[in-house]
Amino acid sequence: MTEESQERDKDGNEDGGRTPRRRSRLVAGVVLGALAGCLAVGAALMLLPPERPEVRPRPGPRPQAPALTTVTHGVPAALPDLVALIGDRTARVRARPQDAGSWAVLGSAYVEQGRRTADTAYYPKAEHALRTSLKVRPNGNLDALSGMAALASARRDFPAARTWAEAALKVDAGRWTTYPLLIDAYTGVGDYKASRLTLEKLQKLHSGPAVMARAAAVYWDRGWREDAAASLSDAAAAARTPAERAGWLERSGQLAWERGDLRVALRYFDRALRLDPDLRAAQAGQGRTLAALGRTTEALDAYRTALDKQPSPQFALELGELYESLGLEQAAGVQYDLLRTQVDSATEGGVDESLLLGRFEADHGDPEAAVERLRAEWGHQPGIAVADALGWALYRTGEYEEALEFAKRATDKDHGGGVRSASYAYHLGMIELALERHGPARRHLQEALRINPQFSPLHAPAAEDALRDLGEPPEEGVPEGAEWG
Repeated sequence: MTEESQERDKDGNEDGGRTPRRRSRLVAGVVLGALAGCLAVGAALMLLPPERPEVRPRPGPRPQAPALTTVTHGVPAALPDLVALIGDRTARVRARPQDAGSWAVLGSAYVEQGRRTADTAYYPKAEHALRTSLKVRPNGNLDALSGMAALASARRDFPAARTWAEAALKVDAGRWTTYPLLIDAYTGVGDYKASRLTLEKLQKLHSGPAVMARAAAVYWDRGWREDAAASLSDAAAAARTPAERAGWLERSGQLAWERGDLRVALRYFDRALRLDPDLRAAQAGQGRTLAALGRTTEALDAYRTALDKQPSPQFALELGELYESLGLEQAAGVQYDLLRTQVDSATEGGVDESLLLGRFEADHGDPEAAVERLRAEWGHQPGIAVADALGWALYRTGEYEEALEFAKRATDKDHGGGVRSASYAYHLGMIELALERHGPARRHLQEALRINPQFSPLHAPAAEDALRDLGEPPEEGVPEGAEWG
């Protein structure tokens, strides 16, 4: 027995004069508190996938290492690496249920898995893991706060994403990985000024492919197309893994498609798929571009393969519209039914698909329902994409004056609508045509076809028909009283 313990025995009141019985009650209370915490974590463990037989790790770098960079730094990762990371962190939290860091990484990996596969059933798993991390470490848990922000963005709940990301920023304003999450959130709620200012702060803190790619998105929204393309090209060149490079190439393909550079877009999508065969967004991009180039059979094959591997409602909408443009109404209807099923599934996973469903209903379903849905979305997160969709839905219900207000907002640089979009210009032109504002209508319909002559298998031909019906602008005569010198 040490002198210190002997001294406590002599005094008999080191614990404030507590009797043995009171001390036993104190110990019992501590045990019960610890037991309650263990029960909460135990409940989380019950929801983990079943434990599999131990497999000896292969020599060389751990396969989950690249995916760990993905979930902590926001860069694309290969699907097998994500699966390996999820397996690794699942084993860790089973062995150490109080490991808040592993719970946070597991939750963030589930978020990325949901994004890559369009399987929104991963999102409740992600939320459970992230909230377990916050229970284990309620204060200063930056990884879990960032994971919750990423999850909210994946679910298209941008106000919640902003709240979580700002909470993470309060914990550590110097951690650069929080700023891309804030940029996504601010863009989603329509605060484009905050998005630009946040990018400037990010660029002062860090450089690298992830920052370049985030800058490209902000540049594109401002209408700086060349800057956006150059920034993404730099990101792809500086990528550290094939999957990361594929991710930036796929986004480069999207930008090339948006500006009508179809063959360039196709090359980007092809390169991305060679690097990462599981990147279904690139495969859908192939389908979109091949259809625009008139290679319809190849386009249908690409879309079908993408949808088979990644049941995305956006892919289903694009394939349905391609079928409809070919006069295959029954095949289009199958895709539209699939879209509704996928949206229902996404809703169960906590995803807000109001924007996509509003766009779909406006053209292929119930325009009145689209207006109601998109008005609510505008009240929740008023971004330019929602303004454009609501304006088009109002046009489809015959409310042309109000439709014009939203269509102008979507294309007004003062409100963040600097992006040059063929679809936005087409919507604005058709609304102006309905209001018999023939000059502006002609100008905006021409702009849509100039940006991308094949921007939609349904709407690009409609724009051409409308321009043909409008004819050439009338010749303006010499103003009365004017004379030629």
